[in-house]
Amino acid sequence: MIIETENLMKLYRTDEVETTALDGIDLSVQEGEFVSIMGPSGCGKSTLLHLLGLIDTPSGGAYRFLGEEVGKYKEDRRAPLRKANIGFVFQNFNLIDELTVYENVELALQYNNVQANLRKPRVTEVLEQMGMSHRARHFPQQLSGGQQQRVAVARAIVNKPNLIMADEPTGNLDSERGEEVMKILTTLNEAGTTIVMVTHSAENTRFGNRVVNLLDGKIVSQTSTAPR
Repeated sequence: MIIETENLMKLYRTDEVETTALDGIDLSVQEGEFVSIMGPSGCGKSTLLHLLGLIDTPSGGAYRFLGEEVGKYKEDRRAPLRKANIGFVFQNFNLIDELTVYENVELALQYNNVQANLRKPRVTEVLEQMGMSHRARHFPQQLSGGQQQRVAVARAIVNKPNLIMADEPTGNLDSERGEEVMKILTTLNEAGTTIVMVTHSAENTRFGNRVVNLLDGKIVSQTSTAPR
């Protein structure tokens, strides 16, 4: 089991009000699954992804990641687990404009303290895999949205993570470019990478194995999708 939560809670408090973003989430994700999380805006999808991705901490409940209870870990213990095991793909690409395509991807390896002599072959490999080798010396602003998202996926997988967290990965793309990105994620999943994706698009869920529907911070249904 790569992910397992029990009664996971997330509360946001101010001096005057307490807001429940997640309310008793019981969720498991097997290694090699492709799980889509759906629901209306404000239902807690991104909050859940941030907890599962070890970006944030729950207010209550249990979270086991790769069999390890991590729910109460501080950032200094979450960060090494996150860097070693999880790649992130975001709706807004989150590329650094001042860095080339090559440098954006290489940066993920530098954060993981990969030796300089090992970085070049790995960056070259993933850019070829994403069909972006010919753009290695270009800057993000010289690329289309679809190309930027390919670079973002390359950055997410260059450390060979066990898990990819994708937050609306096609949200800023037209339907054709969105389809391309979803096919890339499918190929990665078929090669063994576990994927958890937040999406508004019912169409995108056909690429995964299971759909988890959230409403008001709670899981209201889980359904398996038809085989690809």
